Amino acid sequence: MSETNYKPTSSFGKWFDERLPLLTLFNGHLMQYPTPKNLNYWWTFGGILTFCLMTQIITGIVLAMHYTAHADMAFSSVEHIMRDVNYGWLIRYIHANGASMFFLAVYIHIFRALFYGSYKSPREVIWILGIFIYILMMAAAFMGYVLPWGQMSFWGATVITNLFSAIPLVGESITQWLWGGYSVDNPTLTRFFSLHYLIPFLILGLVVLHIWALHVPGNNNPVGIDLKKDGSDTVPFHPYIVIKDLFALVIFMIIFAGFVFYAPNVLGHSDNYIPADPLITPAHIVPEWYLLPFYAILRSVPDKLGGVILMFSAILILAALPWLDTSKVRSAVFRPIYKQFFWILVLDVLILGYIGAMPAEGAYVAIGRVATVYYFAHFLIIMPVLGFVEKTKPVPLSIADPIISGSGNLAAAKKDKNLN
Repeated sequence: MSETNYKPTSSFGKWFDERLPLLTLFNGHLMQYPTPKNLNYWWTFGGILTFCLMTQIITGIVLAMHYTAHADMAFSSVEHIMRDVNYGWLIRYIHANGASMFFLAVYIHIFRALFYGSYKSPREVIWILGIFIYILMMAAAFMGYVLPWGQMSFWGATVITNLFSAIPLVGESITQWLWGGYSVDNPTLTRFFSLHYLIPFLILGLVVLHIWALHVPGNNNPVGIDLKKDGSDTVPFHPYIVIKDLFALVIFMIIFAGFVFYAPNVLGHSDNYIPADPLITPAHIVPEWYLLPFYAILRSVPDKLGGVILMFSAILILAALPWLDTSKVRSAVFRPIYKQFFWILVLDVLILGYIGAMPAEGAYVAIGRVATVYYFAHFLIIMPVLGFVEKTKPVPLSIADPIISGSGNLAAAKKDKNLN
């Protein structure tokens, strides 16, 4: 936990801080918070994700002022936002593409944690809270995709909600509750709108817990070792890390703006610009790109219940990573074999995403099944076994050692010297 000797200088600041120490809390956790001095740009995505969440909440509130959650008027209300509301097209495109940018940033954030071992002790709770945030993000994104009430919205909702009917005993009841009846219709839309509006605020609450949990053990770092207690391995969060985060955020916003202004629909589906019609089924029903890997896993099993179990297991297995990874070395920088398997996993997830966008036929099914098997094998077999058989590189004693010595072998050199 970070400590601060900050004292407000103004009379009002002293009066306010004595009664509600927000200024001291802000200074200790955001200004003077000790941060590893060797953090690279992969660590900037935490701030980028906070920006994405606030963008989605603000634009979502504005859109909700003009949206009509009714099956007969939802599609028209979206067109009204696009055509008649002042800058409605901009707000809607920011919100729609913001969801994709949010998931792009969170996937980079997750894979960074996998590479550098940020889920290992003592950061298990931070990781699990992050997985809960990820699950809520997927729920909010799916429900938001339904709201325009286009063809892909309607049929995507029909396919995904039908999956719950495969659950023994309670499946039909859950599905009917989600639908608000016996099919996807107006009650479904109003339920999804309510939940879509609520979930981002739940995510915000979990983000606060996530940051709080992070500030107890402190940040992980690229070397993956504990910091010296004398503070020589750290710098204050402000201005050093703030400047780096702001620079990364500006680059991210340029990419974000490129989609909003030049290719706002490239990440969506053209069928969603056709009003929902229960009598006409699209040729190929697909979710948004960020859900495609799990959609591919769902379709890789011919049994409906088996596919549902496998799809949810693919998400929940991530929460068990702190215990599945048996290696005592955190960072893949010092794990040569794990590093190779890490990049194979990245490729495997990309393949699953591609297969999820393709028709469930022929070679696509076979490739999807092989990729699904490898996905689970990576976490259930490869990671536990590697912890026992992999020969890791020597880990430095301090995050400054690789810089001073020019390599990561200083710890081993010191150990040999002491033995001699």
